[in-house]
Amino acid sequence: MLLWLSDYLAQYYRGFGVFHYLTLRAIMGALTALGISLLLGPGVIRRLNALQIGQAVRSDGPQSHLSKSGTPTMGGALILLAIFASALLWSDLGNRYVWTVLLVTFAFGAIGWVDDYRKVVARNSRGLPARWKYLWQSLAGLAAALFLYYSAQSPAATQLIVPFFKQVSWDMGWGYILLTYFVIVGTSNAVNLTDGLDGLAIMPTVLVGGALGLFAYLVGHAEFAQYLHVPFILGAGELVVFCAALAGAGLGFLWFNTYPAQIFMGDVGALALGAALGVIAVIVRHEIVLFIMGGIFVLETVSVILQVASYKLTGKRIFRMAPIHHHFELKGWPEPRVIVRFWIITLILVLVGLATLKLR
Repeated sequence: MLLWLSDYLAQYYRGFGVFHYLTLRAIMGALTALGISLLLGPGVIRRLNALQIGQAVRSDGPQSHLSKSGTPTMGGALILLAIFASALLWSDLGNRYVWTVLLVTFAFGAIGWVDDYRKVVARNSRGLPARWKYLWQSLAGLAAALFLYYSAQSPAATQLIVPFFKQVSWDMGWGYILLTYFVIVGTSNAVNLTDGLDGLAIMPTVLVGGALGLFAYLVGHAEFAQYLHVPFILGAGELVVFCAALAGAGLGFLWFNTYPAQIFMGDVGALALGAALGVIAVIVRHEIVLFIMGGIFVLETVSVILQVASYKLTGKRIFRMAPIHHHFELKGWPEPRVIVRFWIITLILVLVGLATLKLR
């Protein structure tokens, strides 16, 4: 929006042309989202408390969590508000990738909002039934996959790129739609499963989102893409503004979500942020790198799958409790220790992901 305004004003003063620089708009996007989160956060917390929209805590989980009962949830709406406001202000709204990511994020956020509303407002412990949640996620994921496939402007936009190799890529054809669907829906649910401790999910999301922003900038720049042997995706660079807004909004939310949390993001935030990471990774053609950088999300998801499969097949549990962060809590790790160690692991994995840019 402000880019259009700057174009108009540049007719009278050339200095407004500076807003065409992606790096400047990304910085402004991050600061805008951060400011919105910090300014509106206290009011949102007070409002949620007044409405008694509080988190319900499982009685069979770690006993230390019982004190969290009643903590305001659905705070992910604050994150999404900050992201959307900042992205709409600083992004090029003529870019199709920007709208794709915004719409996917909104769709998954809406699904999460319905689930949260049924749980904490309507007092329906089941929330949105799993089959309906998965159906709506599938429809949103497939819609995004089909749009990206049929609107691709170059073969590179639908190829599977293998990291650590210069020239290894695979023309997937219709397989691209299937991969895109699984990446978006899978990442959405993986982030949701990780969101079980104070600040545990939001910081890895910020780190991975920031790294994806760098990938978006590089693959959207023809010279950098050629130098680094990554596919050039025309228009993908604009996503750096969205990624910066995500990082800023996430850090602002962490101000209130850090241990002991004053607010939780709920499904409205976790499902939306996970879907956003997934669709950005697909657009910049680095799904495998997302798998590496989001290793904590993968670990949490795999721990649940293994736990369920083991219990159904043998009647025994592999972990004391799944997702795996609860396993470490029940082993005696204090909650802050689990959180910070998972953050450190994510930082290491993000650095490994970024290293794939040069190790080819």
